[in-house]
Amino acid sequence: MGFSKQDIINSIRTVPDFPKPGIMFKDITTALKNPGMLNYMADLLTEQYQGKGITKVVAVESRGFIMGSVLASRLNAGFVPVRKPGKLPADVFSHSYELEYGTDTLEIHKDALVPSDIVMIHDDLLATGGTAIAAVELVKKIGVNAKFVSFICELSFLSGRGRFSPENEVFSLISF
Repeated sequence: MGFSKQDIINSIRTVPDFPKPGIMFKDITTALKNPGMLNYMADLLTEQYQGKGITKVVAVESRGFIMGSVLASRLNAGFVPVRKPGKLPADVFSHSYELEYGTDTLEIHKDALVPSDIVMIHDDLLATGGTAIAAVELVKKIGVNAKFVSFICELSFLSGRGRFSPENEVFSLISF
């Protein structure tokens, strides 16, 4: 069966008041459970980044791991997890940041990247940009710039895209 970007939009569930009142949470698990939709989204993201020389896909815990690992495999790149504090076993860099509903901290292994890496950061959703920008900052602490930043969906009304540096090429499959 052929899919469209509108089918992706239609397959994502909106959960009101999660994780706190006033947030309209976009739940991608309803899209991911359909194998055809999962492959369609992976195909579109792979097409976007094929041939760009990406050597590492840095994905943000936890929903970013799902498509990030698929993209790493399809792009013949390494996979680097960015995790919550205390989850990585070796020396890490940390970065704290503001969320639309609180604060958080992310960590990356200090030896996860080398200066010659061409990095794509992937997460499931772009809202205010805080989480992905924290991942960009973690990559910079290692001495590498994140050339590409990708998302499945974007909440364009929150203007998160505008917070990224021009050196970060931002791409979202769909927008709400």
